[in-house]
Amino acid sequence: MPGPVASVPGVCQARVWRGARAPAGAPPDLLVEVPHGATRQEQFDALRAALRGPFPADLAAFFHVNTDAGAPEYAAALAERLVAEEPARSVLVLASEIPRTFIDCNRVVDASPEEFRAGKVTPGLPPYVRDPADRALLRERHGAWVEASAAAYAWVCGAGGLALMAHTYAPRTVEVEVDDQVVDSLRRAYRPEVEPTWPLRPEVDLIAREPGGRVLAEPLVRAASAAFAEAGFHPEVSATYPLHPSTLGYRYAARFEPRVLCVEVRRDLLVQRFVPFVQLQPSPDKVARVVGPLARTVRTTWATAGA
Repeated sequence: MPGPVASVPGVCQARVWRGARAPAGAPPDLLVEVPHGATRQEQFDALRAALRGPFPADLAAFFHVNTDAGAPEYAAALAERLVAEEPARSVLVLASEIPRTFIDCNRVVDASPEEFRAGKVTPGLPPYVRDPADRALLRERHGAWVEASAAAYAWVCGAGGLALMAHTYAPRTVEVEVDDQVVDSLRRAYRPEVEPTWPLRPEVDLIAREPGGRVLAEPLVRAASAAFAEAGFHPEVSATYPLHPSTLGYRYAARFEPRVLCVEVRRDLLVQRFVPFVQLQPSPDKVARVVGPLARTVRTTWATAGA
């Protein structure tokens, strides 16, 4: 049977929350995976210092507008709340420390550009990463992440547990090419007179529909939709993009169907104020509001399963 998952410096942080009556050493009842968990400037700076480049000027601006600010915080708050409410349970939170600006921990790296476009997602390894040594280092870290995340899913879901993929996204769908001009393109897109013209995204999007139309993890989707709606949110299902095979999220959701659900929360509903190009500060009150329906979803599913 798979064993505990450990933190790997520069790759991931792994932490298990155990309730007061949770069996020691038993597989956690829930995995909360945060593939885009590198959200702080120091995490960007640490990896940038290990790379040779060159890279587009002011690339940190792209990092801040594109990384999943608020996701590590709501993942940890969910774990803390669940073990307080369900003291016989335990929760594993696995968060990436690899900024997706350099390589994306929710991508099948060698998928084609056409596949990424079909999935409406950014590429796994951006085209501005050209130096062979940089590409090798990033692929090595990505491989270490895949090893850790696969082990986490095997440990939790392989024992019958649930998994949530915790993501956040910017308030609007801003369509720019990820290339050498990505920062300039984004700055034009976020001009005050331009930003409001981009489509507003759903408050919560449950990414569960395959390209062919089938919805995975339907019991979790139903429970989450009901819980978020009751809490005053307006959830939708794959309104922004599908659950696509070019993502690692699809791989795990398909393998452990129906126990894995990908959740996107609009970033302005988690942070004090959404401002592009700077590090965002999560609001504890907003985080708690999002965690409430997520906790209800998990607890309802546990109770229904009788596990």
